Amino acid sequence: MSNQPLPLPETVEAPPAAPYAVHPALVTTALELPACRIVRNLGVVRGIVVRSRSVLGSLGARIQTIVGGDITLYTELCEKTRQDAFDRMLLHAGAVGANAIISFRYDANELQDGVTEVLAYGTAVIVEGSTAAS
Repeated sequence: MSNQPLPLPETVEAPPAAPYAVHPALVTTALELPACRIVRNLGVVRGIVVRSRSVLGSLGARIQTIVGGDITLYTELCEKTRQDAFDRMLLHAGAVGANAIISFRYDANELQDGVTEVLAYGTAVIVEGSTAAS
């Protein structure tokens, strides 16, 4: 068995209702899943999205800051970006043969003014047990 990491597909675009090998309910920030036994660790999987704000979106958000409260334009952009990164991580996990992800985390970095990278990552595993069968 090779110690080389499995390659991440260059471009991962999923249709909105794509079936995943890893059900989102089997993704956890914990080190284990209740009622499941980890039988194989497949390594780190990730989903990366880099987004920029549009000029119009930035203008609309600035107007919202004048009024105060939730800046919904940024909230929606952040939520969509995190969901896209999460979905790409699920696709990567499926590509390596996982049926669950443990130690899940998000990370974000500003690459330049107005351009942000969002990374969803965790440890891909194969689990057995009552939760894995659902």
